[in-house]
Amino acid sequence: MAATAPATDPPDASPAVTEDAPTPARPTPAELVARAVAPVKPAFLRPPPVREAPKEEGGGGGAVVKVEKKSKRQLKRERHQEQKSTSHLCIQVGKSGNVDSCKYGTSCRFSHDINAYLSQKPADLEGTCPFTSLGQLCPYGITCRFLSTHKDTPDPQNHPEGNHERNPLSKEIQKLLWKSKYKFPKASAQIKLLGLKDGNKNKAEAANDNPDETCELNGDEKTSLSSIPVNVEPDPTLCKEIDNSEGHPLVVNSVESVEPRPSKKSKVEVDETQDHGTGMHDNGAESEAVNLINGVKVSSNNQSSCKVDLITTPHLREKKIIDFREKLYLAPLTTVGNLPFRRLCKTLGADVTCGEMAMSTNLLQGQASEWALLRRHPSEDLFGVQICGPYPDTVARTVELVDNECPVDFIDINMGCPIDIVVNKGAGSSLLTKPMRIRSIVQAASSVTEKPLTVKVRTAFFEGRNRADSIVSDIYDWGASAITIHGRSRQQRYSKLADWDYIYQCAQKAPDYLHVIGNGDVFSFTDWNKHVSDCSKISTCMIARGALIKPWLFTEIKEQRHWDITSGERLNILKDFVRFGLEHWGSDSKGVETTRHFLLEWLSYTCRYIPVGLLDVIPQRLNWRPPSYYGRDDLETLMVSDSAADWIRISEMLLGKVPEGFTFAPKHKSNAYDRAENG
Repeated sequence: MAATAPATDPPDASPAVTEDAPTPARPTPAELVARAVAPVKPAFLRPPPVREAPKEEGGGGGAVVKVEKKSKRQLKRERHQEQKSTSHLCIQVGKSGNVDSCKYGTSCRFSHDINAYLSQKPADLEGTCPFTSLGQLCPYGITCRFLSTHKDTPDPQNHPEGNHERNPLSKEIQKLLWKSKYKFPKASAQIKLLGLKDGNKNKAEAANDNPDETCELNGDEKTSLSSIPVNVEPDPTLCKEIDNSEGHPLVVNSVESVEPRPSKKSKVEVDETQDHGTGMHDNGAESEAVNLINGVKVSSNNQSSCKVDLITTPHLREKKIIDFREKLYLAPLTTVGNLPFRRLCKTLGADVTCGEMAMSTNLLQGQASEWALLRRHPSEDLFGVQICGPYPDTVARTVELVDNECPVDFIDINMGCPIDIVVNKGAGSSLLTKPMRIRSIVQAASSVTEKPLTVKVRTAFFEGRNRADSIVSDIYDWGASAITIHGRSRQQRYSKLADWDYIYQCAQKAPDYLHVIGNGDVFSFTDWNKHVSDCSKISTCMIARGALIKPWLFTEIKEQRHWDITSGERLNILKDFVRFGLEHWGSDSKGVETTRHFLLEWLSYTCRYIPVGLLDVIPQRLNWRPPSYYGRDDLETLMVSDSAADWIRISEMLLGKVPEGFTFAPKHKSNAYDRAENG
């Protein structure tokens, strides 16, 4: 890129500088670091820019363009018109190349005109179809942007079509969720046992309390509850282990459960069931007969009422254990922590990956876009999903749903998200102001799954009112096997440096069996070494923005070196991401543009990386503000630019020209030197 001409005398309010006046000395690297300014070598610094007067709106270049705001009805009409256009070819027709392959025929809402589609289809991209290179049959057929690399007569037997990604949402499960017919026997029983409010109970779940109704457990075969024997003679051996004449509360998972609130009942019903209200058996009360149906205890008493109780889950120490010690943990990252990015980090040395945060309510409603956040690639050998919810019943049902339908290694509950839309719903970091609700959520969720349950929190909600240390000593007894502590409050967002001294303080209070994972400002192998060695009770460090800015950080930690990566090596990493993205989102025009969108979101972070060879002091810190500087070659200069126009140029090098009228603005503004927002 051409160098900008140095400015002659930038306007300033200070008195004019005479020729005899000494030139102010450039700050030393130590002074720059103290001011959180990146100490870039003087040879690479750009001269200060020439300040121009702002141009009036409607004038020449640089004018502000007003975007017409469209109504929802207008947007819906445009979507329908776009669907009917020739650019939207029917998926089945495009896949097979045969007009008759669509089962909807002329009633299909998409175009079946192959010739019209091909006449307006954009030119093929350079490279090879990602599916053909894997020896598979491309699922996008003539709509693929690499159509010229397809074989003329593909044989489905020799080139099978297949998606190796895991955790897809099946149509059957989605329909059950849509109709609120998916059963949550474990979560419902545990919520009832803990005496918590069940705000999600629906008619389908109420059928469990009626012996004449049909019980459908998680979409399996229906079992008629009326066929369960009632008025049978109780077997005293069934309740022998939990018989308690002393009146102590029932212990679940070795955690003393909360005594449930009494529900409104008639006097007769209260007299008949008061001995069972707290989950205890009185020696003088008639015991219940317990039957096992599909792994759920269904108890019947002489009142012909059917109750579904939770089987006592194994103690936390009997569950599967994940040893997080010194494993490189890629944090769950909203928007950018998608499957292709996690897959890329696995190739660069990450050990543990976790999906993007998914909202519990959206998962329970069967939203396909939210379930896409749970997708897992086979290379993710140690993978977890992160969910977020405000209430115990919602989170417990989500954990049971994920446990049933998704093969994952652990489930993480986010209690530290600072985003307003999450906090305002009572989820995320707002839970730090409600410690008793945290207890209820962890107790209820841990009791419905045998997979390890982890929790992610911040230091506090408000600055200066740290709360994490008050729960770290008890959260293991509640049912969590690991806790991640982000060394910032919600009010800080991502400003200032993380408080690792407080993370160490929390780790010292943690029981021996609880894994404590630190999070915040890990940007080099020296940072990772320091945090792990300074406190022996820190199992590992979670790597978040450091991985976004330089995903080769995992390689640096494993090889214990500062990698002065070249622009060509960085471009190869971007190429790998694009290839993974096309395999995940598709090689048709829509998949290409989706890949471009997430690539641009990622480039809004990678531009903050300052090459090692350009610094006077290494390693780079996350809170450093980079000055305007050149790279060592044109490509490196392009990669360090903070202009969205330059990010688009990089995307065009990998994915071809952008469509007409294309614009981009990054979704997140979470750099370390943004102004902190109040909680």
